Amino acid sequence: MLMMLVAMLAFTGMGIFIKLAAQHVPVMEIVFFRNFLALLIIGPFLFRTGFSEIKMNRPKLFIGRAVINFIGMFLGFTSVTMIPLAENTALSFTSPIFVTIGAVIFLGEVIRLRRILAILVGFTGALVILRPGFSEVSLGALLALASSLSIALAVLLVKKMTETETSMSIVFWMVMMQAPIAFVPALLDWQWPSPAGWLYLWGVAISGTIAHVLFTRACSLVEITSLQPMEFVKLPFAVTLAWIVFGEWPGVWIWIGGAIIFSATAYITRREAIANRLIQPNHGKIKSPF
Repeated sequence: MLMMLVAMLAFTGMGIFIKLAAQHVPVMEIVFFRNFLALLIIGPFLFRTGFSEIKMNRPKLFIGRAVINFIGMFLGFTSVTMIPLAENTALSFTSPIFVTIGAVIFLGEVIRLRRILAILVGFTGALVILRPGFSEVSLGALLALASSLSIALAVLLVKKMTETETSMSIVFWMVMMQAPIAFVPALLDWQWPSPAGWLYLWGVAISGTIAHVLFTRACSLVEITSLQPMEFVKLPFAVTLAWIVFGEWPGVWIWIGGAIIFSATAYITRREAIANRLIQPNHGKIKSPF
């Protein structure tokens, strides 16, 4: 849980650095440097831990995760530059809902009526934030939702990968594969960063690498459903940092919609945690934290 908390703070910090870096270079270039610079950060650790830490046991999962995560990263980075960080963060809370839907579709999990209703409530929260018909739904908000869907699929793959792969290999091959994917389109609108731009790009790479390493490690230690509520600490983190750095303050609908999505996802998480305990042989001896 502590790893997840620090990861959420690092992810929020990455959002701050993305908005700052976008003032100096195009978004696709930010995606490229986020992955390329991460390779330079991870490299020295490999010499100490050994290259056996990055062995791939199931290469297809690595490739699939890299492609899906790249799409989610590009969409997410773009949305961060187009809408307030708090709104982007609140919409990202739909990712755990997408994770639950994905678990049904791809992992064959069964959900019952109460969790289906919770999913519908969660999407209602997203509609409260977007308010279609009452205000214009921005492209940035739609990109944020699309990014959440992509990241949810990547999360499902990460959880599957932690069964046979190390945390270091999952993070290393993610950036190793995503860097060349981003490099070619980045060349189409290449701009060399200014000194300040380099500072922000390194901030994106460092915070993003820390966040992904801790997130992956946390997923390998406990059930992913028990970690999902921790994602909601990103909202106060985002509100505070965006207010300090950019003077952004979220409107009331973002708070209301975020709270609705939080409640729905917290309920989904609670039901999944209970279900996990019921299928354990000694579930009668385990006290549920709920």
